[in-house]
Amino acid sequence: MTLVNDAAPAVRSTGRKFRAFTAKHLEELTARAGLTPDERLATRAVATVLPFRTNAYVIEELIDWDAAPDDPIYRLVFPQPDMLPADDVAHLSDLLRRGAPKAEIDAAAHAIRVRLNPHPAGQMELNIPSFGDGKIPGLQHKYDETVLYFPKQGQTCHAYCTYCFRWAQFIGEPDLKMAGDDALQLRDYVKAHPEVTSVLFTGGDAMIMGEPVLRRYIEPLLELEQLESIRIGTKALAYWPQKFVTDPDADDMLRLFERVVEAGKNLAFQAHFSHPRELEPLVVTEAVRRIRDTGAVIRTQAPLIRTINDDAKTWETMWRAQTRMGMVPYYMFVERDTGPQDYFAVPLARAVDIFRDAYKNVAGVSRTVRGPSMSATPGKVCVDGVVEVAGQKVFALHFIQCRDAELVNRPFFAQYDPEAVWLDDLKPAFADRFPFER
Repeated sequence: MTLVNDAAPAVRSTGRKFRAFTAKHLEELTARAGLTPDERLATRAVATVLPFRTNAYVIEELIDWDAAPDDPIYRLVFPQPDMLPADDVAHLSDLLRRGAPKAEIDAAAHAIRVRLNPHPAGQMELNIPSFGDGKIPGLQHKYDETVLYFPKQGQTCHAYCTYCFRWAQFIGEPDLKMAGDDALQLRDYVKAHPEVTSVLFTGGDAMIMGEPVLRRYIEPLLELEQLESIRIGTKALAYWPQKFVTDPDADDMLRLFERVVEAGKNLAFQAHFSHPRELEPLVVTEAVRRIRDTGAVIRTQAPLIRTINDDAKTWETMWRAQTRMGMVPYYMFVERDTGPQDYFAVPLARAVDIFRDAYKNVAGVSRTVRGPSMSATPGKVCVDGVVEVAGQKVFALHFIQCRDAELVNRPFFAQYDPEAVWLDDLKPAFADRFPFER
């Protein structure tokens, strides 16, 4: 494959009808990757705990099967046997091998899930506000100006990333799921909070919804003068770009985007691209062009993930391609403290080096990107670098967003730790506590 460039023709792909693959297809697909019977069993064991879903486009257009199972896109969507502790995988494998009752397998899987911090950053405890008679299902309000909403109909994706920090949404346990379906309640909440200027639809993936359903959520918001932007968090451009090109409601969806822009709102696509290969198919170029033609702005983001994109050249290539296509590089995230973090996490010190080495080689128009950024309980913490202050080697950090708005963009320091992968691993430097701990 060759990376898409300016000269590549933007053509409408005839595409194929969407076809999903789930855990019941793992035996066949992992055999195609060359896994041994024991490795295939271990993969199925992991899939009893963490969700698996992909589709024909990812399988046939993005994965290099000659390089599997080491291919980065394969690792992006297929569970890996060492994503969970070896003892847990062995126990689950034994249950599958002897054909244990589903209830016994489900109980074992649940016991493992609750140890994986399914809802990081206080999502269920700290971010859900009360309104009217009680809590609003599916609504989070962590920062003053931004409300997140999880539409009930958007609680899946075209494919699941193995590192997804929202994995708990997809495992069929209602107590762990965030979802709402009252569009007017969302509008009324925003209207009652004039500090809110942006609504982010997330999930799952909001773009799994058809146009009539998404319109039902968006239209009531267009009447609110206070609202400046509507954001849509999505991986559809990487996993199913046909959504905007050849799907039956593609044209209607684009007209809906135009309505948002015509209403004087900024429509921001928070597009999730994890690897340059996701940008290569021509149907992606066409999907990006069609979305941008509506007036929407596409901002790109992804976490830094070990074994998938943990080198500077990958990020440099990705940011260059996104810029050429008219998208805006936005965030490099740090893998969140949930799920298989121990498997995917990159130490913060190395993350800083990777970010800097990629950042220094791109032009200024690509330097809109920020990172490495941790979406932690107090807010979004950016690791600016490793510096020496008063003879001490330290991490320099600042808040991009914070529950306490007074701390935004104020630098603070943490003791240097080459093994630290998350904010909780750090200790304050030059102080008894971090600013957010006062």
